[in-house]
Amino acid sequence: MTEIAGRIAVVTGAGSGIGRGLAVTLAKQGASVAVADILLDNAQRVVDEINAAGGIALAVHCDVCDRTSVNTMKAAVTGALGPVSLLFANAGATSFEYLDKMPENDIDWIVQVNLMGVMNCLMAFYPDMAKARDGHVFATASAAGLLPAWVPYHAPYSGAKMGIIGTMLNLRIEALEAGVGCTVLCPGGVESGMKDNNARYRPAQFGGPEEGGVKIPEGFFQAADLHFRPAEEVAELCLQAVRDNRALVVTDGSMRQIFTEGYVETVTAAFDYVDAFDRSRDDAK
Repeated sequence: MTEIAGRIAVVTGAGSGIGRGLAVTLAKQGASVAVADILLDNAQRVVDEINAAGGIALAVHCDVCDRTSVNTMKAAVTGALGPVSLLFANAGATSFEYLDKMPENDIDWIVQVNLMGVMNCLMAFYPDMAKARDGHVFATASAAGLLPAWVPYHAPYSGAKMGIIGTMLNLRIEALEAGVGCTVLCPGGVESGMKDNNARYRPAQFGGPEEGGVKIPEGFFQAADLHFRPAEEVAELCLQAVRDNRALVVTDGSMRQIFTEGYVETVTAAFDYVDAFDRSRDDAK
């Protein structure tokens, strides 16, 4: 069981949304928190909120797409707060576009920030935890990675988020051997503000920040019947999962049927298909 109090935690993408919820809740539960974000002003506002409530927090700039930036952030955090034993690789970005209409910069950004952003953070922090045989790594994927056929016009995002799920569930095998916890979050609807502020987080190497919200397909939220949880409630769910060292966390139990119909049945049908193929070959002999 991984306790929160007394630990040093890093949360990326912590200037808003789920990341802010995690940072604030970690501080309330006794952790010292590095609030990392590509927009330092956003990170500082969260730190001011935490400090005003009596917590301990540090604002630090980090572009998770840039491995050097991640390592620089790590050095700043360990120098100011001490060795990190809780990593929340949460930073991400989204899009709703037809693949053949997406600019290459957008595709690269979505894949880099979501998948490689997690990988860069793991490479920076996990080896120290494995060496110390203590700590917990946590990454934010998405229900769109767990249910890849659920959200339309989302191919790079779904692919990157599914990659996070695969990374974390596979890493969990060796993490358990090393005495380190490992959890992946697949949130559904969360009150995060991402769709309104998404473009502001675009790094310079992918065209730089822009104003304007994400273009959502007309009627999508009604058709998806999303239930939006407050970010702080998601954070409480996640930190309990860290304590229990749960492999996977979802935020919307009503999506169970969607998962069964849209993923489990698809995969089961693929196994049925290959079984039928093998039977037909045996019959032909």
